[in-house]
Amino acid sequence: MIRSGALVAISHSGGKDSHAMTILHSRIVPREQLLFVHAPLGREEWPGTIEHIEATIPPGVALILARTASGKSLLERTEERGLWPSSSARWCTSDFKRTPIERELRRYLKAHPRFSGRIVSAMGMRAAESPARAKRDPWRRNDRNSRAGREWYDWLPIHDLSTEQVFGIIAQAGQSPHWAYAAGMSRLSCSFCILASRADLTRAAELRPNLYRDYAALERRIGHKFSPSRIPLPALTGVPAAPSDTLDV
Repeated sequence: MIRSGALVAISHSGGKDSHAMTILHSRIVPREQLLFVHAPLGREEWPGTIEHIEATIPPGVALILARTASGKSLLERTEERGLWPSSSARWCTSDFKRTPIERELRRYLKAHPRFSGRIVSAMGMRAAESPARAKRDPWRRNDRNSRAGREWYDWLPIHDLSTEQVFGIIAQAGQSPHWAYAAGMSRLSCSFCILASRADLTRAAELRPNLYRDYAALERRIGHKFSPSRIPLPALTGVPAAPSDTLDV
């Protein structure tokens, strides 16, 4: 697909996996065929994420920001639904990431006919992250989007890499991962993620006390617990959720 002149679109969250994938792709894909796309999460996103992406992608390669059509935040949508996302109902991923990204990639293909509708959508999912991701096919035709003259493939190019290898690729390139890792986070997604470990939720509460306060307040307001454990956030993290004068980083 690369040799045939297809567009290679890299979904970049700002995290270590898409960062390492960016480094590897920049070595094998001509820049005129590269595109980066990021689904900004607004206040719920770690500060500095877009700036980190801009600083680590190849110069001159386009970065598209795929925003939600509604313009509403994750907290606003959660309050409307009265329920947090869950591992079995991850509407946060579909509403805030997959749908906006696919929409923007379709628009880009239509606006750039030189790619003849051919696209490889690269994502940084790795087998070591979860049993579900381990079962993912690293290369598959996306039948849902392969229509209207499009030939669309989903690619997981670092599917077999370990966490150590990912950080090694970044270090060997003379770059640094997003600041949140050095601050104690093991993964980068929303500042508070339903799939996050207790340790990550606790550290995020310490780093972003004002946002944490709003999560805990919404949890109480809608009567639905954020964590799949069904333990309230303050009890889970051990971090009080009272208003704080400390500014979020």
